[in-house]
Parts: sequence; C-alpha cells; structure tokens
Amino acid sequence: MNFGPLFRPFLHPKLELANRIVMAPMTRQFSPGGVPDENVRDYYLRRAEGGVGLIITEGTTVPHKAASSGVNVPRFHDEALEGWRAVVEAVHGAGGKIAPQLWHVGAIRKPGEGPWPDYPSATPSGLIRPGKKVLEPLTRTQIDELIEAYANAARDALELGFDALELHGAHGYLIDNFFWEGTNQRDDDYGGSLVNRTHFAERIVRAIRREIGGEFPLILRFSQWKQQDFDSRLARNPEELDQFLRPLIDAGVDIFHCSTRRFWEPEFDGSALNLASWVRQLSGRPTISVGSVGLTEEFVATYRDGQAQVADIDELVRRMEREEFDLIAVGRALIANPDWPRRIRDGGSMQTFRKEMLTELV
Repeated sequence: MNFGPLFRPFLHPKLELANRIVMAPMTRQFSPGGVPDENVRDYYLRRAEGGVGLIITEGTTVPHKAASSGVNVPRFHDEALEGWRAVVEAVHGAGGKIAPQLWHVGAIRKPGEGPWPDYPSATPSGLIRPGKKVLEPLTRTQIDELIEAYANAARDALELGFDALELHGAHGYLIDNFFWEGTNQRDDDYGGSLVNRTHFAERIVRAIRREIGGEFPLILRFSQWKQQDFDSRLARNPEELDQFLRPLIDAGVDIFHCSTRRFWEPEFDGSALNLASWVRQLSGRPTISVGSVGLTEEFVATYRDGQAQVADIDELVRRMEREEFDLIAVGRALIANPDWPRRIRDGGSMQTFRKEMLTELV
C-alpha cells in the first residue's frame, strides 16, 4: 500500500508538521518526584528522531493542589518546568515538534492520596463509576482558581518554547467531570444542559487565550467514553455533537483530539464515520483520530492479556486518503517501536507490544 497520506505535511496557519503522525499522550509515571529527568527527555527524543510529526506529552499536571494522583506523574509547574525545557530543546534539536498535555485528574483522584481531597464537579448523588460516590461540588471560587491554574500553565508552555498545547478533557478527569452528566449535576450555569456543561472548558480556553494570545495552537482532547464506561455518550447524535462543539470552537479551540478505543469504529448509527470524522465535518476544524493503530487489540485488553500483535494500517491509510480526519495519534505501537513512522515508510519490521513495556522507559 502507498502510505503517502501519512507523510503529507500538515499545514495549518498556526502549526506546520512534517507529517500526519502524532504521538498519543500516555501516562507512565516515570518522572521522579514529578520532575521529568534525562530519561524522560531521551524517551521523547527517540520518538522525534524516529520521525513523529508531533509529540503530545503524557498528562502533566497544572499548578493546583489536587491536580495529581501520583508522586511520579510529571508536573507542569515549579522546578519541573526546567525538566520540560530540556525535553523541548532535545525534541527541537531532532527536528521534532511537541505539545504538553495539561491535566487535572479531578474526581479520579482517590480520597486519602496526599493531603488534599478530591475536587469533583458533581453533587454527592452523582456517581463516577459504580460504588464510588462523588464529593461536594466545587465552589465558584474554586472553579476560578482552577481556570487560573490552566491559564498559568499555558503561559509557561509558551515561554518554554512548546509548539502547541493540549487540554486533557477526556476519560473522566476534571474537565470531563464537567462535560459528563454522570458527574455534573450542578444547578448553576456550569451544569444542566449539554451546552452548559461545556462552560468550564470554554472558560479555560478563553482564559488561556487572554494569557497567550490567539496564535498559539490549542488542542482539546475529549472522549464520548468515560473511565471504564465505554458505552457512555456525551452526544447521542450528530445534532448534539454540534451543540457540544460550538462553544468550544467560539472560545478558541484550534484542533480536536477525538479519543476512541478503535479508530475504525463508527460513532453513530447509519454512518461509517468515526468520532474524529464527525467532528471535522461539523466543526470545520482539523481533527486527530486515535485508537489501536497498528495493533490487533485495544488498550484495556493488552493491559489484561499483556500482548497485542502487529496489525496492518491499510484501513487507516484509506480513511486518511479520503480526508476523513487530518492527523492520527499512535500510542502503544510507538512504545514498542520508537521509530514507528520510519519503519512504516521504509517497510521495516515491527516489534510486538507487550504489557511489560509499560514498566520500561524505552
């Protein structure tokens, strides 16, 4: 197959990439004390040298007291910033481009993990998953503090020389706690309708734009599925998806990263289009698709069974040739093969992904 569609330059007014391959964000907790070290630097450097068009870092937490759920999850504030500066310089030295993923774990953070409680967005009647009750809702003052934390992190991303930034608004973490009706039962303008539930993310984006201006590329990652609930839907049909997207577009999102388990699965009945394809069609914005690229098994199955075999990417290429979406994010295949783009381009053999690789900074 001709893999040319993967290697066409991506030309956006705010972001130019050598190809359409993105490194997906993958949290692996390898930053001692929350500070990325030379091993983390070299981990990203290898992917830049391997030909990735854009690296999106693992989730890195904003400057807020309850943002993190692990001591070795990288931070994006204080002394950790110098570690990220070294990562940026290394990636740029290899000709790559890189964006941090700004993250707050929200209600996923378990009570008792450190000195601070959860900061969820729902009333105690809300459930994030069976058996886990959500605590008291955030106050307006606490919400303002969180918005400021994201804006400060975005300013630091610009100052450090990153090429773009991504907001983690997926998978049951803080921003998604507001999106999802199951964890947002507020009775103010942050809750209620689907549009109201976008207001937290919208106001984060607007605060970031006020801080860094309009020219820095801003990506939003979101998902229909939630933490271990793969059947949930923010938008049950294209009309609701359009309602969800409008406030975020108006606020200043440039690119949507549409998280799915398998990129080839249709999003709505009656159409073969996936989530990224629908978002591109409705929004007019570029989209990143993702999900089990180059592998036979989706990620949860590999965590259980430990291995995913190499799969062809013919269907991916066909969809990109039809311009159903603009960019494709590759995750576990890039852990197993840091030079995955070059192996694809040059016809090289691929290493199989094994669960054990998650504990190795390769």
